[in-house]
Amino acid sequence: MRSIDLKPALRGRSPGIGALAFLLSALFLAVRAFAMLGPPGARGLFLLMCVAMIALPWILLSPHGRYQIGLKFPTSAGYFGIALVIGAAAASLCFVLGVLLYGSSAENWFISVARSYHTQPTPGFTMLQLHLTFTIVACLFSPIGEELFFRGFLQKVLEQRLSVRASTHLEAGLFAVVHLCHHGVLVTAAGLALLPASGALWVLLMFALAWTLAWLRRASDSVLPAVLAHAAFNATMNGFIFAFLWTLEK
Repeated sequence: MRSIDLKPALRGRSPGIGALAFLLSALFLAVRAFAMLGPPGARGLFLLMCVAMIALPWILLSPHGRYQIGLKFPTSAGYFGIALVIGAAAASLCFVLGVLLYGSSAENWFISVARSYHTQPTPGFTMLQLHLTFTIVACLFSPIGEELFFRGFLQKVLEQRLSVRASTHLEAGLFAVVHLCHHGVLVTAAGLALLPASGALWVLLMFALAWTLAWLRRASDSVLPAVLAHAAFNATMNGFIFAFLWTLEK
């Protein structure tokens, strides 16, 4: 595969694009872990990380490089409809599995997400305001930033050295593992605790989601449907949380 086209000032400089992708992945993982598992005041770092992910293609890549990672209109507008169905269906499956297996206990991954929302300051907010606040943020920052980085930039960097299949497995695996910050690793009064069974299942679900988003990106030849599918997942997830789980979280 042809190398990703960097901005002229960055071509031939050290570190190479592969090393840079590795360093950025490690940095984003560390920031996300601290934002989600650190003190409540650190939650804003997650949004800053997403903004950095969004800005990354414009900082590093030429216009052609951004085109290479999928910043273009898909081959068919129908992929946007497919994306909405995929995102909503995936979140619905996660909700049903979580409730069937774990009810409203701490082992339910959506309960963990609800708990993270509860730790954020929202003085005097009504239920509708809470729903809209968390959902708007979840449908903008995370889907755009993560899809541009994982399904766009990182996927194409990996494909410079590996097959498409191996590259997809690697980026999907990293995407899944970083979501342990949302469920699987908990902060308790005694320190960090693990939920090995439900955490492992959550990682598998996130891997399947990431693999599906990567397929959608390849099929449409654009990262935009993957962004929409990711946003649909988050919107549907929040719909289930606020409709069924919000008042059950302890």
